[in-house]
Formats: sequence, C-alpha cells, structure tokens
Amino acid sequence: MRQLLLRRLAQAIPTIWVIATLTFVLLRLAPGGPFDEEVEVPDEIRAQMAAHYGLDQPLPLQYLRFLGNLLRGDLGPSFKYPGWNVHELIAQGIPVSLELGLLAMIVAFALGIPAGIIAALCHRRIGDSAVMLFALLGICLPSFVLAPLLLLVFSSWLGWFQPLGWSTAGDRVLPMLTLGLFYAAYIARLSRSGMLEVLQQDYIRTARAKGASEHRVILIHATRTALYPVVTFLGPAFAGVISGSFVIETIFFLPGLGTQFVNAALNRDYTMVMGTVLFYAALILAFNLLADLIQAWLQPKTRDANR
Repeated sequence: MRQLLLRRLAQAIPTIWVIATLTFVLLRLAPGGPFDEEVEVPDEIRAQMAAHYGLDQPLPLQYLRFLGNLLRGDLGPSFKYPGWNVHELIAQGIPVSLELGLLAMIVAFALGIPAGIIAALCHRRIGDSAVMLFALLGICLPSFVLAPLLLLVFSSWLGWFQPLGWSTAGDRVLPMLTLGLFYAAYIARLSRSGMLEVLQQDYIRTARAKGASEHRVILIHATRTALYPVVTFLGPAFAGVISGSFVIETIFFLPGLGTQFVNAALNRDYTMVMGTVLFYAALILAFNLLADLIQAWLQPKTRDANR
C-alpha cells in the first residue's frame, strides 16, 4: 500500500505541471483580456493595470513567474475582485461545492447499489427490466435537462422546494438529486453486472451448500466482491460530480466554486481560472488515489500488480 501511495503521488506532480502549463497557454491564446470589458477606462490606466499584474511582460517571463509563485503556494490576486486573493475566493466557494458533491454521491450510492443488487436478484424478471429502464433514462437525461424538469415539477407546480438558494436543508434537495441521479444510474448497472458475475462463482455455491442463509450469502459473501466495479468507477464518478457541479451551480445560482469558475472564465480572470483549475485537478487526483487504495484493499491482486 505504501509503494502504491508513493507511486501515485510521484505521478501526480508531472500531471499537475502539464495541466498548469496547458491552462496557462490556452488562457493567453484565448481572445480578449481581463480588462477589455472595463468601461470608460483610458488606455494609460489600462496599461498601468496590466503592468501592475505583470501582463505587459513577455509570455515566457509570465510563465516563469507563475511557476515560481505556484511552487510557493501563491495563486496570486484576482483580477476582477480587488483586494481578494485567489485562495481566499476558493476557500469561500469550495464548502458549497464539496457539500453538493458529497450529497450527490450519497444519493448515487444509496440508490444505485440497492437498485443494482435487486436487479441482479430479479435477473430476467420484471424487477430487473424496471430497474434497468430507469437506469437507462437516468443515463440519457443530462443534468442540464433534468434540472429544469425537477424545477418545473417540484418548485413551480408543487411548490415543495425553493428554486434558488443554499440556506436551508430543502434548498439542497433538487441540486443533489439532479447531480446524483445520473451517477446512480451508472452505479446501478455496474452493481447489477458485478453481482450477476459473483453469484455464479464457486464459493457462493459452497456457501449455499453449507446452509448459509440467502441473506448472509448476498450481504456477507457476494456484496464485497460485486462492488469492485463500483469502486473502480469511484474516481471517474467523483471527477464527473465535480465537473458537473459547474452546470448545477449555474442553474440553481449556488454560491459555489463552480459558479466562481464560470464567472472567472467569462471575465478572463486569469489567476482565478488557473487557481480553480489546479484546485479541481488536485481534488480529482486525490479522489482517484482514494479509489486506487480502496481497490487495493478489496483486491490484493491489484495491490501486488502495482508494486
């Protein structure tokens, strides 16, 4: 486990560097600048603002300055929010985004795993067909389509939830359902296929032959191995939840990091975009590492193969 951890950490360093470099280059190549939208600003003032942030320097010098600040953990000031550093804005928005992501994953696992197991136990019967039909609908409906439908039904027609805000427990229901149902569909399909494969193994037949109850066979003997495909999907699922929160936060006007990232991209706030991309990249790498460690714990062969 220690070797696996060190190896993944060593691979994360060049990955972060490549992401940082590509983001820096793409931002500078994009048309427009952070001060182009300023109204009634003389050219002299705009030039002084660019010089203050080092934007008047050649791109290689800007890049070296950026890397030097990054190595010191300094993401720089925001171009559009005077007096605010990027790390302060990230710290302000990340609690909402993390809470939304964790709630969505709870919904995905709480609905997807039982649905997949039930479908496997009802293989080729009406229960299996019903679960897979809903899973297919969940996969086919993207979040930007599902969110307006949920708002129309539960907010406009029924009036159960507020369409905007993040202040009460009820405000969290529609966003976490919108983001979680899509991944619940994937997890249901993975749980079903994993359980169907495990139920055909010899050790399951042996456990039943020894007189173990069906409840014990399913929960104790079969579930741990059957959930291995779900654990494999854990890293991509967290990455998808994090990136999917951009759309959800924008639709529901949530004060999260995803909304800040969208606004920063529209305003050409270079430092804010760079800081947000790097933070999300580090977060996704951390979740992928966690998924690898859980896989190694569930399947020792995986751990041995990564030595």
